[in-house]
Amino acid sequence: MRILYFSRDYTPHDHRFLASLAESEHEVFCMWLERRGHRQEERMLPAGITAVKWAGGQEPFRRGDRRRLLRDLKRVLREIKPDVVHAGPVQTAAWLTAKAGFRPLVTMSWGSDLLKDADSSARLRKATEYTLARSAALVGDCQAVRDKAAALGFDDDRIVTFPWGVNLDDFSPWNDDGGLRERAGWQEEFVILHNRSWEAVYGVDVFAKAFVLAAQQRPELRLFLLGNGSLAGEIRQILISGGALEKVQFVGQVSQKKLPAYYRAADLYISASHSDGSSVSLMEALASGVPALVSDIPGNREWINDGMQGWLFPDGDAHAL
Repeated sequence: MRILYFSRDYTPHDHRFLASLAESEHEVFCMWLERRGHRQEERMLPAGITAVKWAGGQEPFRRGDRRRLLRDLKRVLREIKPDVVHAGPVQTAAWLTAKAGFRPLVTMSWGSDLLKDADSSARLRKATEYTLARSAALVGDCQAVRDKAAALGFDDDRIVTFPWGVNLDDFSPWNDDGGLRERAGWQEEFVILHNRSWEAVYGVDVFAKAFVLAAQQRPELRLFLLGNGSLAGEIRQILISGGALEKVQFVGQVSQKKLPAYYRAADLYISASHSDGSSVSLMEALASGVPALVSDIPGNREWINDGMQGWLFPDGDAHAL
């Protein structure tokens, strides 16, 4: 069978999915909708996966690109002649595939596309309903996504739910942190880890405000702040204004090879995300033996029982956090 895997950008999640497909007997092609700054996945495509050159995948996706990309997508479909297209997020890659008239379409939800974007505007609601009506199946990573799709009228028998999961050989509590705390001089401090992208949907501004408030009460708090994003200037200003900048180590983008050590160096993992499916970062923290303090949203409640694996706080409430 010929499979076309069409996703937003090349991330560690895409790499793992493609690595599994590469082990199958199928002929697999892949293509990306856009390129958003620094690519999150540095590894090459798995052996046996064929990258498709097309009009997209070189710059951020804009609504004005839709007609041009749709035209070239139709060309790709004519040339490759896939037996199935696996595409997501719902309102972008999957929507373009549906507009191209291709069947059968397996739509992949990436969590926020259904849990947040589908209700953010009439246009996106219409795009969501259009895509789902033309999808043979829907793949999602949590019960919250399944429930949302069902509420939109999608047949539950055609929904497949599975979390992305983590590699337990890499993310475990049994190895050391590679000297991260020692090099930072934080052996006796209480270390927090935050590694979500610095974008509004992940509530990083809420987290930064909460860290400032907490550090004023507990001077031993320290922070490994990973990643980057469009809110970089705002986040730095919050930390500077709150007098907490010297308590933070800005780590930047971390490779998958180095990431497990940061979890093992932390006493607490925090995510203030406003929308998540089954958060891979949360699962990586739990697999590494790190308790989690996360926003009280449906995706997180599937993994955290308050007071057991960690704690929940009201979404968006920096003071509660």
